[in-house]
Amino acid sequence: MSSPYKTVALHTFGCKANFADTSLLNSTFSQVGYNVVSFDSIADIYVINTCSVTDNANKKCRSLIRGLKRRVPNAVIGVTGCYAQLKPKEIIDIPEVNFVVGMHDKYNFINKIDDIKDTDKFLFHSNDIQSIEDAFLSYSLDERTRSFVKVQDGCDYSCTYCTIPKARGNSRSPKISYVINHINSLERNNIKEIILSGINVGDFGRSNDESFYELLNEINCNSNIPRIRISSIEPNLLSDKIIDFISLNHKFMPHLHIPLQSGSDFILRKMKRKYTVKMYHDKIYEIKDRIKDCTIGVDIMTGFPGESEDYFNETYELLSKLPISYLHVFPFSERENTPAYDMKDKIDLEVRYARAKILRRLSNLKFNKTQKINLNSIRPVLFEFNDDEFISGLTDNYIRVKVPFNKKYKTNFISNVRLNDIKDGMVVGEVAK
Repeated sequence: MSSPYKTVALHTFGCKANFADTSLLNSTFSQVGYNVVSFDSIADIYVINTCSVTDNANKKCRSLIRGLKRRVPNAVIGVTGCYAQLKPKEIIDIPEVNFVVGMHDKYNFINKIDDIKDTDKFLFHSNDIQSIEDAFLSYSLDERTRSFVKVQDGCDYSCTYCTIPKARGNSRSPKISYVINHINSLERNNIKEIILSGINVGDFGRSNDESFYELLNEINCNSNIPRIRISSIEPNLLSDKIIDFISLNHKFMPHLHIPLQSGSDFILRKMKRKYTVKMYHDKIYEIKDRIKDCTIGVDIMTGFPGESEDYFNETYELLSKLPISYLHVFPFSERENTPAYDMKDKIDLEVRYARAKILRRLSNLKFNKTQKINLNSIRPVLFEFNDDEFISGLTDNYIRVKVPFNKKYKTNFISNVRLNDIKDGMVVGEVAK
């Protein structure tokens, strides 16, 4: 490159897979001589890794770009990720943007921008997303305690609201042996927890005659990293075999995130989801029966076309009764070139957001109940952050806990903590004697 002293800063929107991708970009920039700095710093080049799940995600990206250019007028700004793949011309037409990188070039564009100027416009993009066969395993080596490991990319599902297959391509994953080698490199860097991530992580290995269960088993046998967490898995891919495996192997954390999207079979059919309400209901109770103290998170969408008041009430009643711990709630957002975009019986925006607000209140109640149930128990906590007053971290079952600071308590160490109280929405504990 022309100047080995250039600085670059990266920002991430979206899912855990995106965060893993950004970490790989960080490492790649460093390897070719760039100095990677925080996004709040002054840099020569800024790269924004985008999400496009909702229109709001796109708006946040555009707002960030405009604010960045005001803050650093001479900055070179690039955009990659799902939004960049789906709407490259829309983004390159933003006056402040200098280059756009689609999925084909996401990991090989860096040497092409060595001499880029803040007046340039470059588009590195291919519409042929389905031809991508490489499954780049991305993971973060710059984290101090926990590392996201993206083991799968793309999706072969055809959910009617989703643009991910168009943005990410077909489902694909690296071989298990390749994943194990990279996980072992994280172990050598003293990472204490990995989070297995992907766009449809339960689909791992299907193109390689391998399986997600086999991956879990190989990690269990060939890695000494003490904590392994699964980021999110489709209910139809969470087999009894996997549930039993997690319950029997202490390395695997008692915490699962399982998308639902709607508690109405009518709406699930319109979404082209691959399960019924009964299947989901039974799966949750099966998990709670087999995995002790398991915390369960749920993705849910409000205001999908045709979601009448009765159908929304079905969702609310189901979620109220299920032994789940928290919700990630998203109002439906029309995405161009999806079947749902042209569906009739659209729900007013005000109703979508009002329903989301109702479910977020329910989520707060659910999580508060989960916190209370765990009080007076002793759980292993991986300490991540500290200040002069507290040191904090996550329990094995995904409850954030803070403990009064003591010099002998160190970040990146796992300690048994007694959960004593809840203050300002967070559990407060003490290291068990």
